[in-house]
Amino acid sequence: MIRARILIVSALHLCRNPRVVKEATTLGHAGYDVTVMTVAASARFKGMDRELARDLPFRCLSLDLIGPALITRSRSFVSRGATWFSRAALRYLNLESPQALGPAYGLLAMAQGFPADLTIVHTEIPIWIAQSLIRRGRRVAVDIEDWYSEDLLYADRLCRPLRLLRRAEHFALNHAAYASATSESMAAALADRYRCPKPLVIRNTFPLQPRTRLDRPMGSESPAFIWFSQTVGPGRGLELFLAAWNQTTVPSRVVLLGDVRDGYRQHLLARVAADRRDCVTFLPLVTPDQLPDQLAAFDIGLALESRWPLNRDITITNKILQYMNAGLALVATDTAGQAEVMRAAPESGLLVAAHETSQLAIQLTNLLSNRETLRGQQRAARAAAASQFCWEMDAPHLLAAVERALVTTN
Repeated sequence: MIRARILIVSALHLCRNPRVVKEATTLGHAGYDVTVMTVAASARFKGMDRELARDLPFRCLSLDLIGPALITRSRSFVSRGATWFSRAALRYLNLESPQALGPAYGLLAMAQGFPADLTIVHTEIPIWIAQSLIRRGRRVAVDIEDWYSEDLLYADRLCRPLRLLRRAEHFALNHAAYASATSESMAAALADRYRCPKPLVIRNTFPLQPRTRLDRPMGSESPAFIWFSQTVGPGRGLELFLAAWNQTTVPSRVVLLGDVRDGYRQHLLARVAADRRDCVTFLPLVTPDQLPDQLAAFDIGLALESRWPLNRDITITNKILQYMNAGLALVATDTAGQAEVMRAAPESGLLVAAHETSQLAIQLTNLLSNRETLRGQQRAARAAAASQFCWEMDAPHLLAAVERALVTTN
């Protein structure tokens, strides 16, 4: 029996896109012939990708921009130069090109030349590529993990071709074999904006991890908050949280895990009293397979999303669901996406105002003062992960969507 060929296209490294890894792994284990196409732009992440995919049931194919071969270096030089000129043209002349997003034309050529029965696109450049593939008669599905035309801080949006992104999103969502999004809020907003069928909701959940915070007694040490992301930088709610945490009256620790932007460590610590700065720890980014056990070493997970830009308000990020999986109590800001989670699991922690510190300081102090309440929230979070918010619950929706797409004619 010939296996259906599925191509998954992302412009990110595998180690920075766990949603693609879960999707490819699930489809590979289901018997499909799966290839993941990415861009290799970092030697460090390329090595992490290689280790991550070593025993997984799919192939990896990369547009290599960092290899030592002369042709690779030439390709990288041309691609980076084209991206620089495209961003300058956008900033100063308001001329939009997909190359302003990165190596768009190189990835387009690779995707066009790779035969597949179904292509699933993730991230900005592949969503732009979807238009060409669909017009060529290819069967394409689109995953909106983030609403890219409604994302990032204002300064970062100045060099982004927003009109081009909106056209690409509109076309892909209205012509895809199926579309998926991360939350009910996002699916409804996309359907309303683009007058498209409401995307299927496939959340950013993870397989249930075997070891959790519940495997260890509470102990007598100070509770520890954990926040993680690929980058520790502005626009993540950390400034407001630390301002509130600085007012708490019960000892605790804060750990921030990820690659810290230049100068940002000092910027954050300036918001904390000098005698409490030793209670704030920065840890380097870890690989995706190391993260579950790392999270289980802490007590309270921080999901500090903002209501702006719109994408941050309506998505459900990895953080809150990975904290639940690890058996951590939650402190989650009241974005539309995170409110969805907390309505389903209200005993899992605190849903707090996104732009307020005084009341938050009181809430944090009360939580830190009561170990039984904290333990109860940890139990509730893990129970909600097991019953609702885990990949074991979401994977069947992906498999059903792919099966329908493959039997539906264009």
